Amino acid sequence: MHPSPAPTVAPALREARPDDLAAVERLLAASGLPTAGVADVLTRHPEDFVVAEAPHAAPGAAGALVAVAGLEVCCDGSRCAHALLRSVAVDPAWRAHGLGRELVRRLVCVAEGRGLRALYLLTMTAEHYFPRLGFARVDRGDVPEEIAATLEFRSACPASAVAMTRPLAPRAPTLS
Repeated sequence: MHPSPAPTVAPALREARPDDLAAVERLLAASGLPTAGVADVLTRHPEDFVVAEAPHAAPGAAGALVAVAGLEVCCDGSRCAHALLRSVAVDPAWRAHGLGRELVRRLVCVAEGRGLRALYLLTMTAEHYFPRLGFARVDRGDVPEEIAATLEFRSACPASAVAMTRPLAPRAPTLS
C-alpha cells in the first residue's frame, strides 16, 4: 500500500518583514526580475510588500516564501498620487494557483485605501497577464515624472520593457 500524498495547504498571505529580504531577492532573481532598489523599499516600508508563505511539513519549521508583490509609492513633492507595482513573482511550482492575482488584488486595495490615483508597472514577460487585472499598456513618455524617476524605470528594467497602468478608485472615508 502506498502512503497517501500530503494534503496541499494553501500558502498564507501576509505583509512582508525586513527579515524576508533575502528570500524575496532569491525569488525575484529566480524569476528573472530585477532586485535593484528592492532592499531600500522593503526595508523602509515592509508593509508595502505582500508575500505568500507555504508551510513546511516538518513541525516547527518556518515556511518558505513562494510569491511576492510590492508597491513603491511615489510622491511628486507635496502629494503621493501614484505607485509602482513591482516585484510580482511566483515560484514556478505555485503558478496557476491564483497567488499572483491575489497579491496584486491586495496591493490594489492598499493603494486605493491610501487614496492613490493609479498604479504603474514595467514588464518584459507578462504584458498579456496584467490586462486581466485591470492594467493597460501605456507609452513610457506618458508615465508621471515621479514614476519615471524610479530606479526600476531609469535603469533596472530595459527600455524595451512594456509600461502599463491601472487607474484606481480611492475609497471614500467612512463615517463613524
